[in-house]
Amino acid sequence: MLDLPISINLVVKKIYYRSQQVYLSDPDKCLAKKLQNLNLSSTPFTFLTETDYRYELRDYILFNCSVSNSNRDLDNPVPCLRDPSYQFYAVEEDSYMDSLPLTSCTRFHNVSSVPRYVFSSDDIHLKWSFPECTSVCEAMGKRCTPSNNSIGGFQCVDKLKTHQGAHKRKIIAEATLGSIVLLTAVAVVIYLCVSFLKDRENRKKIEGFLEDYRALKPTRFGYSDIRRITNQFSEKLGQGAYGVVYKGKLSNEIYVAVKVLNNSKENGEEFVNEVSTIGRIHHVNVVRLVGFCAEGFRRVLVYEFLPNESLEKFIFQAKSKKNSLGWEKLQDIALGIAKGIEYLHQGCDQQILHFDIKPHNILLDRNFNPKVSDFGLAKLCSKEQSAVTMTAARGTMGYIAPELLSRTFGRVSYKSDVYSFGMLLLEMVGGRKNVDLKENNSQVYFPQWVYNHLNLGDDYWAQIEEGDQNNIARKLTIVGLYCIQWYPADRPAMKVVVQMLEGDGSDLTVPPNPFPSTNATNLVAGIPEKHFQIELPLILENE
Repeated sequence: MLDLPISINLVVKKIYYRSQQVYLSDPDKCLAKKLQNLNLSSTPFTFLTETDYRYELRDYILFNCSVSNSNRDLDNPVPCLRDPSYQFYAVEEDSYMDSLPLTSCTRFHNVSSVPRYVFSSDDIHLKWSFPECTSVCEAMGKRCTPSNNSIGGFQCVDKLKTHQGAHKRKIIAEATLGSIVLLTAVAVVIYLCVSFLKDRENRKKIEGFLEDYRALKPTRFGYSDIRRITNQFSEKLGQGAYGVVYKGKLSNEIYVAVKVLNNSKENGEEFVNEVSTIGRIHHVNVVRLVGFCAEGFRRVLVYEFLPNESLEKFIFQAKSKKNSLGWEKLQDIALGIAKGIEYLHQGCDQQILHFDIKPHNILLDRNFNPKVSDFGLAKLCSKEQSAVTMTAARGTMGYIAPELLSRTFGRVSYKSDVYSFGMLLLEMVGGRKNVDLKENNSQVYFPQWVYNHLNLGDDYWAQIEEGDQNNIARKLTIVGLYCIQWYPADRPAMKVVVQMLEGDGSDLTVPPNPFPSTNATNLVAGIPEKHFQIELPLILENE
């Protein structure tokens, strides 16, 4: 008899006593539904493992996902749990959950230490360890040895009989041990070969990409050159989500900013994304790529050095409401940024959507001319393409357009950059982040506060000098409010924004209220809570 201490009903199809294996089947044809009650930890039984990845034991989470929402990127569906409204998927517990398209999915339950095949099959294959018979046989004055009969198991034999084959068993044991050592060595060699081939394939991808872009003439540096240029990485300029930036020196007169990327993505996606984007751009208001390094696992980007650092340093540094650059210079900076973004949208062979416009990513040269930088989240698409498909929202909270967080507001397009630019303009005018203003001890959403006070002669506008200075501030404010309209169709294109900034502002009318029927307490990133429903996972860029 074979005792199966399992708390679910299964049918025994076959038992192999010699190899200690048993084949079981679920009579209800839905084994996946019963897995959470299948606990083998306190039994001598375990799943039979093979070299096939389907038999590797892993921890899974079952998700039920709405059929109306596409989850084509998910694999390992569970067919027997499907109904007209929901499809179930088994997702490995150690997967990167923020990279999976778990749109409209909820967790069903966890399943631990099971092979992958059990979610698509009604059969399971178990093995068990030999029972302990030593104490029983010794009580009889005998020894316990494997049985030679057809069903396997153990038997008690006289101790003299065991000595007759002792030498033979020793030879067999030594041969078996040698075979195990040999197989282990072979497995290690295979693993190393697979790892090497995978790494070589990733390097080949990047080399192929760099060969395609060789005509753009950015300089390719060796890693030893990078160490020399940065004086062994001695002067750190800053650090972002994707890497560390150091100051470098190409010659006595030419300085560069050297960005050493984190080795967080094996396929070099962020590296390829930035080189493919900046490598094709030539505009006075977009940062210039001087060169790059792709050596082994190292990825480095080399840019022109901009001594005045980022716009953020100047617009947020003073507590007073007067800015440190002056309104005319702020107007020139705003116009330069708008021209740079317009070039990205219309001036290149392909439309480039930046998705991370913010003061931190606007760099200033020695004459305070602005340059758009950091294209790690950028996306390329055809100029004729009116909208783009996104599997994840990307950007920095406070600058992310509503349509990137909820499809209620419309499709994602170049208008998403227009929204971010509008937020940047309002921060330039107010000299503060868009959620930093505090009034009556409660947080107030600054863009809404600006709109409410636009036509009032209160203390805020009294801080701005009369005459042309006041006109510039009001013009930047009005243009910013046009840009942050909730719905993409209500926002102007960057070409129109440039025209508005180039004018004197006398013909600009106050835009529609971007915040109807809202107050400061029910806004989330500028969106009323009743409209706020995140439908995509977020990719957030840290400052």
